[in-house]
Amino acid sequence: MAMMVFCSDCKRETEAILDTRQGDTICTECSLVLESHHIDESSEWRIFADSDDNGKYDRERVGSKQNLLLDQANLQTFASNPNPKKGGGRPFVGSLNSLNQSNSSDKGLTEGFKIIENMAENLGLVRTIKDRACEIFKNVEDNKSCRGRNLKATVAAALYIACKEIKLSRTLKEISTVADGVAMKDISRAVEVIKKTMEVETGGVQPADLVRRFCSKLNMNYQAIKAVQEAVSEVESLDIRRTPKSILAAIIYMIDQVSGSARSFKEIAIAAEVAEGTVKKSYNDVAPHASKLIPKWYPQQVHKVLV
Repeated sequence: MAMMVFCSDCKRETEAILDTRQGDTICTECSLVLESHHIDESSEWRIFADSDDNGKYDRERVGSKQNLLLDQANLQTFASNPNPKKGGGRPFVGSLNSLNQSNSSDKGLTEGFKIIENMAENLGLVRTIKDRACEIFKNVEDNKSCRGRNLKATVAAALYIACKEIKLSRTLKEISTVADGVAMKDISRAVEVIKKTMEVETGGVQPADLVRRFCSKLNMNYQAIKAVQEAVSEVESLDIRRTPKSILAAIIYMIDQVSGSARSFKEIAIAAEVAEGTVKKSYNDVAPHASKLIPKWYPQQVHKVLV
């Protein structure tokens, strides 16, 4: 299983693979073991019954791990029918199982948690964000603040807010792409509703929140990423009325020209998920401030590397 993680040796986000046999998370670029003794939290399988008439084993599932956010915390017991062909024990078994049926609120939470898990998996988000999104979604359900709204829009809003709080922001467009067709405006409305009922941090996405991710896509070195970060911190004092993505794309292009890499507008536009024309227009707005934005140490550092 591949994922994007920060590698301490490569000094940037790289693709890593999880060796499920050894339990190690390994960087695919430098082979550094980033994490060892990984614990598989997925459901287990155990064989409890003898083989049936067809020679196949009855692989009864133990069940998922305990979820403390659910009212019944997943602690349920289901009795099997001792003789299903003859109907033995059916009334007794039915009455037992009816007592263990989860209530409607738990069913709604469980469905929401599954959607969060899938969305986060598609975005490559860490467990901390998934857990926080589940907490936000449970609070929303308990307060009934989003009753009548699209479930996926509510879940997507919870995930968006969780990303903001953990300082690993994702844009509404990125969240929308994994929300099975939910429009960005519906997610945005759900975010506003949650903000009114909960104390959450949902400030707009800033260029600084996106630097590492976009620079990693372009395989920029550590010095270039540092220069982009400093330029982004300086641009906040300027009145440039462009979106965070387009401003960041323009700064990356400007730093790239200094380093001599000379990536095209199209390459940077693809990494920043904006139109090529938008990057060009943003660069025209940013370029007049180049002397203020480009760190004084960066051109000398590039010269040393080239020499």
